[in-house]
Amino acid sequence: MSFEMTTVLVAGASSGIGRAVAQSAATSGRRVVLVARRRSELRSVVQAIRESDGQAESVVGEVADATVLAEALSLARDGSRLTALVNCVGANIPDRSLRNLTAEAWSSMLRTNLDSAFHLTQAVLPTFRAQGDGLIIHVSSRSVHAADASGVAYQAAKAGVAALAHATSIEEQSNGIRVSVVYPGMTDTPLVLQRPTRPTPDELSRALRPEDVAQVVQVLLDLPTRAYVPDVSIYPAR
Repeated sequence: MSFEMTTVLVAGASSGIGRAVAQSAATSGRRVVLVARRRSELRSVVQAIRESDGQAESVVGEVADATVLAEALSLARDGSRLTALVNCVGANIPDRSLRNLTAEAWSSMLRTNLDSAFHLTQAVLPTFRAQGDGLIIHVSSRSVHAADASGVAYQAAKAGVAALAHATSIEEQSNGIRVSVVYPGMTDTPLVLQRPTRPTPDELSRALRPEDVAQVVQVLLDLPTRAYVPDVSIYPAR
């Protein structure tokens, strides 16, 4: 059976990098199915895509919720072929130092940043295995390679996402499944406003924009299935 339309599932699509990825993928002619927790923001993304003649559907909820993921996958496969998952789920907290980090906050950070990647991966693998191809892209963080002030819980979780990606690639490459990790440096998104000290206007002026990271993701989406990029970093130029 041939498909005229391909679909990209974008998680964490209500703002920042996820929103930019969704808009870029839709502009490229792909249908997008978006998952995020914030209803009004997600509705805004879908509306913007449709007003630009793109195709978008959305599901509101936590990616750890099996019902939410089942609905998203059903939408993604409805008359289309699910070709890629882009995981842009991410969160941080202002009170992130080891001195103040509680066990509850640590667990919450791992659930949001790492467990979500696991649940998303497990959700799409059966479809990709049946097809004999599929691309998973995880947006991680530069802090995996160069420790910064983002906090131990965030850094541990994002390092775990990279490890999950690499292990998934090894296990699933014989099924035609490719896994890529993108490591952005400082990006002007709502997440940076969670820093204990807010970035100055000068720091934000030198930061990446979400569209910069989305452009890298778009390159990965456009690669032929015979090729993939396991890791790619994108940092501010100054």
